[in-house]
Amino acid sequence: MAKRNAQRTGALALVFMLAGCMVGPDYKKPDTWSPSQWQRAADKDTSQLLSVPTTQAPDPQWWAIFNDPELTSLEKRLADQNLDVQQATEQFAVSRGQLLLAGAERFPDLAASGSYRRAQYSSKQLQRIVERIGENAAGTGMGEMLSAQSSSISIPLLNQWQDGLQASWEIDLWGRVRRQYEAAKAYMKATMEERRGILIARQAELASDYMTLRNLQEQLRITKENRDAASEILQLSSSRYKSGLVSELDVDSARSEVERTSALIPQFEQRIAMQINAINLLMGAPPGGLNTELEKTAGIPPVPPQVPVGLPSELAERRPDIREAGEELHAATAEVGQAEADFYPKVTIDAGFGFQSFSFRDMGFWSSRMWNVGPAITLPIFQGGRLTGQLHMKKASQKAAALRYRKTVLNAWKEVDNALTAYQAEQKRNQNIRNQVAADARSLELAQSQYKHGLQSYLQVLDTQRRLLQSQTQLADSTATMSSNLVQLYNALGGGWETAFPEKTKAVAKN
Repeated sequence: MAKRNAQRTGALALVFMLAGCMVGPDYKKPDTWSPSQWQRAADKDTSQLLSVPTTQAPDPQWWAIFNDPELTSLEKRLADQNLDVQQATEQFAVSRGQLLLAGAERFPDLAASGSYRRAQYSSKQLQRIVERIGENAAGTGMGEMLSAQSSSISIPLLNQWQDGLQASWEIDLWGRVRRQYEAAKAYMKATMEERRGILIARQAELASDYMTLRNLQEQLRITKENRDAASEILQLSSSRYKSGLVSELDVDSARSEVERTSALIPQFEQRIAMQINAINLLMGAPPGGLNTELEKTAGIPPVPPQVPVGLPSELAERRPDIREAGEELHAATAEVGQAEADFYPKVTIDAGFGFQSFSFRDMGFWSSRMWNVGPAITLPIFQGGRLTGQLHMKKASQKAAALRYRKTVLNAWKEVDNALTAYQAEQKRNQNIRNQVAADARSLELAQSQYKHGLQSYLQVLDTQRRLLQSQTQLADSTATMSSNLVQLYNALGGGWETAFPEKTKAVAKN
């Protein structure tokens, strides 16, 4: 007896020891190369820069650096109102459901059942069985009695009651179920990072659209000011014409300039309305939903003197697309192990316990019990190459995922470097345009003064006025582009999601 117990104990120990085995490669997070400092941020020529990148940690709510209350309000509402983010949230919920399905296979499947049947079995079959038994027992008293009575035997109408519990559990000897759960968990995390990436993209899109809106409103203001200035010149030309000091050509030229400048105003108003609608769509609002607050004009948000961009080594931790690619590589690696485990025997333990009786009042008696327990082993012998093909496919998918991860990292560095380059180059251009605006404004002032005193023709005033309008428009464009480039820089750095989603998202990722 002791020997038998020792054998059982040894068999159970072997089973549980094998249950801890996992075939296939284990995932290791790839090492991500990073330079010691941002290449463009290390430039020494900062004399023309209004805003200098620093290695300080960036604020997750990076839009606050523009000190624009309306932009801050919109960004804070975006995560809850944007339809793309909501759709990504539901897709994340789908991946969580898939994780629950994959995790369910780690545990026994337990089900309760109950049944009642009223059945009439074939009496003819029983008669034939009894008759054959009598023939085999010929020569005995029992045999002759069975043969004589076989034709009168019948089975009565029966009521069959049955209830019980059934359980089934796959002993995960080779880690197939655990690898399947590991892959599902990695895919869920990848979906979570995808949602974060969508949020960051929409935050950047909203900020860029907001900069464009303020740029258009600023250009509309500049155009109206130039129209008013042209109207004053028209009045002056008309007065001088009545006094005989200038020809009618000056009056017509001044009137033409007023009409030309006025014709620009409806175009800007149309573009402003379309830009507000674009922001309405981002915020999940119908056309006109945010018109009241967005039609209030404000200047283009200026860039701050310093821009915290953090350390290069932190990029892989902030960029959701890098983390998403890493989780996809993790899932692909786990699926290789799952495919390898399919080559090994699959062991399942089935068990059942319940009561069965032809009378309902007998169901509670212990003598009505029934039970079964035992293992089932399935060993793949011939699959027509299906398992081999599946393994090759999963290994190829793993290699492709590794290449996607590498490309994603390189693309991240490219985007950051390009964003830093564009941001710094636009600042230098902006300073040159500011100098040009100052020179054009001074030229127009001198030309108007000389025209009033009859020292210059109106053509000189018209030329300088058009140059000033053009340079002022360029300055507004450059200022908005500079702010938009800063938005793109923070988009490339991958900031903005840390405080946008509730803590329950992080809790799910740890399960």
